Amino acid sequence: MFITTKKSKIIKYIIVIIIFLILSWVGFNEYTRIQINKRKSQYITDKVYSVTKTEGKNEVDSNEKIYFKEEIVKEYKGFDVIAKLEIPKIKLETYILKNFSEASLNVSVTKFWGSNPNQIGNMCVAGHNFKNKNMFRNLKNLKIGDTFTISDNDIGKIEYKIYDIYRVKPEDVSCLSQDTNNKKEVTLITCTSNSKERIIVKAREII
Repeated sequence: MFITTKKSKIIKYIIVIIIFLILSWVGFNEYTRIQINKRKSQYITDKVYSVTKTEGKNEVDSNEKIYFKEEIVKEYKGFDVIAKLEIPKIKLETYILKNFSEASLNVSVTKFWGSNPNQIGNMCVAGHNFKNKNMFRNLKNLKIGDTFTISDNDIGKIEYKIYDIYRVKPEDVSCLSQDTNNKKEVTLITCTSNSKERIIVKAREII
């Protein structure tokens, strides 16, 4: 009888120990999971703050617009590059050369007049209507409402929306005006097929 009672107590003691060990193991795992989640959450928060701070922001939820940046080549076929122009509608992707000349126009589209890329003012870009894939051959197929982007190494990539398209005589230079009401505008210029007129495409930054 005494032996049986003693064995029973030992068994109960072992069961209690086992239950305690199980509960301790479960509790430890739960604590570890919570700590890992906290660390992940803090890591994400730190990364968001880091990116925001890098972009010159003081708060994560700042309403200030952030422009996407990509590295633009500084030279193309021996000519200095100031920006990259992409017009999805006509599948055009081309570099905008810095200095306007007969030689540069034969290589790519070129800044002709006005402000620098993505700056306030009217940046005028001229290009031949050659069949080359990086020229303004298909500029005539654009419509009001179409969009394009200009990317540079200072500000980033800005999207513009076309608000006017028209033709003028070569001596009409009114499209070069810098009166943009303190907005960012782009004017794309090319010749008609017979070179008797200029096709003018006016666009304004999408805000």
